[in-house]
Amino acid sequence: MIGLMQHDEKTGREKPLLRAYSIASPSWDEELEFYSIKVPDGPLTSRLQHIGPGDQIILRPKPVGTLVHDALLPGKRIWFFATGTGFAPFASLLRDPQTYEDYDEVIITHTCREVGELAYGREVIENIRKDELLEELIGEGFHEKLRYYPTTTREQSPKMGRITDLMRDGTVFADLGVEPLCAETDRAMICGNLAFNLELKAMLEEYGLEEGANSNPRHYVVEKAFLD
Repeated sequence: MIGLMQHDEKTGREKPLLRAYSIASPSWDEELEFYSIKVPDGPLTSRLQHIGPGDQIILRPKPVGTLVHDALLPGKRIWFFATGTGFAPFASLLRDPQTYEDYDEVIITHTCREVGELAYGREVIENIRKDELLEELIGEGFHEKLRYYPTTTREQSPKMGRITDLMRDGTVFADLGVEPLCAETDRAMICGNLAFNLELKAMLEEYGLEEGANSNPRHYVVEKAFLD
């Protein structure tokens, strides 16, 4: 939870205005990185986007969330399914050595309406592939395990379509040269808007995958702090 103090007109006092944000930086980093859209009239983001070095924000000290490796059983391949700013937690996990230690293949899909919305994710992927520190932490050639699959739904791009539709017609599996998901080999994490989360959750269940938790590791997990 991060936020700012705001004036309460009813009480005349200052009170905290907080929102949930995914930490985009890896666990080993000395800095905290967050990824957000800029909402011009948003109660928090309309102010948060203008802060600068030296300004103070509120940061709740205890992080929570479901997108953690401990909630998944061992597998061969992991899928990270993201829409919009739902890419943020995967920006962290994609720079986590455990991701590459646990899996032979790491696939990140990112679906946005417009090409510009893919820029942050593309930059993260490009930096990972040439990051010497990560190579030192994880091992030479680790990035060869990483597959990036961006799509758009409105603006023209090399790959158009909702990821769920591309899974239903088999396009994504053909493009990546992999078999459809199955419980024996595949693990998955989902982070996006509520409708996307629910639709993909139902699809993974159809593939035979079961939802996991820290207390009961299974085949996939969904971020519970839904992004609207």
